[in-house]
Amino acid sequence: MRYCARCLYPENAKPTIIFDDEGVCSGCRYHESRKHLEIDWDERKLVFEDIIDEARRMRKRLGNSHDCIIPVSGGKDSHFQVWLLKEVYGLNPLLVTFNHAFNTPAGHRNLDNLVSKSGCDLIRYTAGLDSVRKISRHMLQTVGDLTWHYHAGIRTFPFQIAVKYNIPLIVWGEHGFAELTGIVSLEDFVEFTKWTRKEHDMRGFEPEDLVGHSGITEHDIRPYIYPSDEEIGRAEIRGIYLSNFFPWDAQTQGIKMINEWDFGTITYQRERTFSLMSKIEDHANDVHDYLKYLKFGYGRATDDASIEIRHGRMTREEGIEQVRLYDANTPSTLGHYCDFMGITKKQFYEWVEPMRDQNIWEKKNGKWVPNASVVSARMNTSNEAARIEQVDLRTFGPENRAIFYNPENLPKARGEYALDIKSPTPLTL
Repeated sequence: MRYCARCLYPENAKPTIIFDDEGVCSGCRYHESRKHLEIDWDERKLVFEDIIDEARRMRKRLGNSHDCIIPVSGGKDSHFQVWLLKEVYGLNPLLVTFNHAFNTPAGHRNLDNLVSKSGCDLIRYTAGLDSVRKISRHMLQTVGDLTWHYHAGIRTFPFQIAVKYNIPLIVWGEHGFAELTGIVSLEDFVEFTKWTRKEHDMRGFEPEDLVGHSGITEHDIRPYIYPSDEEIGRAEIRGIYLSNFFPWDAQTQGIKMINEWDFGTITYQRERTFSLMSKIEDHANDVHDYLKYLKFGYGRATDDASIEIRHGRMTREEGIEQVRLYDANTPSTLGHYCDFMGITKKQFYEWVEPMRDQNIWEKKNGKWVPNASVVSARMNTSNEAARIEQVDLRTFGPENRAIFYNPENLPKARGEYALDIKSPTPLTL
């Protein structure tokens, strides 16, 4: 198994990753392009302003109350998207969220905070637990993803609302897969499409494909049915990514939201990564990420450390240490989700077994073990050649005490249960 000469990604990283002749991955090259391509960010900002000016005109013409829709979870990126459009550009967005029933207390706290600080209207769809249970169980067994319903819901329900209320513009934050593995170029100005939703977020399945399996009915899949092409065309709906128009840095933006709008980071050590502000609203994320590790041999710490390495805030050696500490950990919540789906842990592992990438996993004495790891991979001249200049602001520096877990400089307790105490079970409402 090859690993990127600069960051920590293996060559089997999903959805797609490419290594160049220097052994550097497409995700690192994408990040590089944000700085070194001849991109005129001022010009892109003007393009964005033209888009939102058109949104204002369409709101008036259509008699709408809202200029656009922002899909939100309550996370740091949601806070920044709403803050930018409301406070900087003076828009009146409609916030839309999909309650997948796997929420953390921190997620509830921050969603409430977002609505309070922004003053925006919010529409929230809560998925029924019976449907969630059936879909989670089936998609775990089928593709190894117990949170398929969440990805499907947040990528679909905003479009249902856009059609219902005739709001043509949907504004997303960053193109997540571009940031991680570089599957698109900044020069493409990629917009949201039904195809990318299906192939990247929904594992190649449309909701209709689930009907008849594990007791799933048409009623269960209703929140995940994408509007027809005719409906999308009639309402002239488009989905854009802010990261196409602004030099996106989730860490800088997250810190800004802590200061501007009291976004709450957690203060306890997590089981599968060192970040205290990313993906903290989804209680099932630890199990979801653990499934990625079981299938492909890398996890959330690889994701988070690779981003830090690309920004020059962490060396590759420091990132490897974080992978060693976190990537292989079994989440303590695994038993809860097995109980929720009505399966045993043994059944969980049996279902995942055929999905393991045997380029990295092999069975020895009846147990699956990785035959490769970035932790044990030797550094060589290509790693040194790919190394980027380090910046003064370090990932684990004192300035970042509140956003990255450092046992030598622990985060301060916030005095809020939702942020200071890890919940063993999710909140459904």
